[in-house]
Amino acid sequence: MNSKVQELKVFLDHAGRVALVEVAAAKGSTPREAGAFMLVSPSAIFGTIGGGQLEYMAIDKARQMLGSLRSASFSEFADVGAAPHPPAGTFSPYSDGEKGSGRNAGDPLSPSLRGEGKGEGQRDADEAGVTLDVPLGPEIGQCCGGRVKVLIRLVDGTIEEKLMAHAESEEAHLPHVYIFGGGHVGQALASAIALLPVHGVVIETRAEALEGMPETVETRLTPMPEAELRNAPAGTAFAVLTHDHALDFLIVAEALKRDDAAYVGMIGSKTKKATFRHWFLKSADGTETEFARLVSPIGGDAVKDKRPPVIAALAAAEIMTALVIHNAASNAEHHAPHDRVTAG
Repeated sequence: MNSKVQELKVFLDHAGRVALVEVAAAKGSTPREAGAFMLVSPSAIFGTIGGGQLEYMAIDKARQMLGSLRSASFSEFADVGAAPHPPAGTFSPYSDGEKGSGRNAGDPLSPSLRGEGKGEGQRDADEAGVTLDVPLGPEIGQCCGGRVKVLIRLVDGTIEEKLMAHAESEEAHLPHVYIFGGGHVGQALASAIALLPVHGVVIETRAEALEGMPETVETRLTPMPEAELRNAPAGTAFAVLTHDHALDFLIVAEALKRDDAAYVGMIGSKTKKATFRHWFLKSADGTETEFARLVSPIGGDAVKDKRPPVIAALAAAEIMTALVIHNAASNAEHHAPHDRVTAG
């Protein structure tokens, strides 16, 4: 199973000289939040700070620092008010950078970045790196309306260790998504969640159904899938879509008994859900409160399209929404602090 930690290590091992580009502070509507980062080498990038002209300007400045920039400098297009289109091969095609994150304007700045009376686009250069203070307005061809401070530093051994430690910690705390069933919808859902910041696990009783799964998704072959459910971490999302309705019922019943699950979804129709309810309440010692937590049909019924990739796309969005809400509630309950990438 490949991982983001492995991808980061490969990038750092092969990129040569690298600059770290980090959103140090974000006010108002911005493409990414404080703590978002990317790595820039003379010929490649890893990650994103939101795309658009802001990201291009940061890449441009980072490559100046790396001594390999061939395009216009930040000061050149900051003066004319609109950045030129980036040359081929240098622009990060991750995002148009237009949609804001709704970041609270009262978020605190890092101590090293606090200051008054700084002009638009002003840069602070010191031993810690270079800071771009950028208003996201028509001057740079973006209309987010917020303001971002981007800190750019050359990556040394200490920063590289922090990046790897952060990536390992982040990966260890990814929310889990358990997909029971590797049929057509299971395959499509596995491909969809492979793109998301989750730890995906596909569980099957049939070896052939696990063939061709995405490399970033874990696979488990077992004759007792319900046992895997019992050992899942708290906050896991369970999507149940096996080839056997009786097996679906058994797994869903186990999942609903876990009050720490972020999501329990079952593929099927209204008739299947009604049949499950009758069995769950009469034969599985289930309660109406537990049954009310079941999402079925998975992905909702607003879109009348039963093609596996469509169901998977709807279900992935549904699952990700549930995970974000559950994580926010858990963080609020435990007052967990936000851990920035390069803090400390």
